[in-house]
Amino acid sequence: MTGFEWYPITVAFAFGAVIGSFLNVVICRLPLGQSIVRPGSRCPQCKQPIAWYDNIPILSYAVLRGRCRNCGWRIPIKYPVVELLTSVSAAGIVWRYGPSLEAVWIFAFVAVMITITAIDWAHQIIPDPISLGGVILGWVGAAVCLDLGLVQSFVGSLVGAGVILAIAGLYKAIRKTDGMGGGDVKLMAMIGAFLGWQMVLPVLFIAALFGSLYGAYLMRSGGDGKTAVAFGSFLAPAACLMMFFGERILDLYLGLGQS
Repeated sequence: MTGFEWYPITVAFAFGAVIGSFLNVVICRLPLGQSIVRPGSRCPQCKQPIAWYDNIPILSYAVLRGRCRNCGWRIPIKYPVVELLTSVSAAGIVWRYGPSLEAVWIFAFVAVMITITAIDWAHQIIPDPISLGGVILGWVGAAVCLDLGLVQSFVGSLVGAGVILAIAGLYKAIRKTDGMGGGDVKLMAMIGAFLGWQMVLPVLFIAALFGSLYGAYLMRSGGDGKTAVAFGSFLAPAACLMMFFGERILDLYLGLGQS
């Protein structure tokens, strides 16, 4: 690549880091019902405002060696991980799709998936403003720039939500207890809106596979088999995987089936 071709990727990486920093605010505050705008960034431990030079995504964590400058509180590793993951995602999306409107929409999808993964993992909830807003974002994207039609996006939402509702109903009928929450239903509606109905079952399969492996790990670690697993934190990464590699995965699966 020439320097000019690298420029948008570098800008995307920096932009993604900034968005990742904002996602950390959303991840920490939204589940607690706090404003994501005010007050400004501050240490969760000592409540002191964070200076701008201590709030540079990724870099400040390394300079401060993962501790608050004021009180020495150890900053959780999840903060730079979210920032780095978001920045790498932004750079990768621009590298693949170019600096386009489609890239913007796909990055928005990935950013929402990162946010949902972190929130659901920590709190076992998926806030409605994120998932329902994401459904609308997917429909608009399908009409404007994404590589699927608006009808396919609508059908994807219906299939995504419907499959989860069916699974939840079957689970409750068998186990006499709720197995999935409404947040998973809305999340799958969003995933279907962005990916289309064809990708719904592969997303569920991948999420169920890794969710089962994690559940088995918990049991081997001394769990009783009744520990709740945040399924949304597996659905979201599976959706990102299918967003980027879905066609290749389906082609590989169909090729194996025909061999």
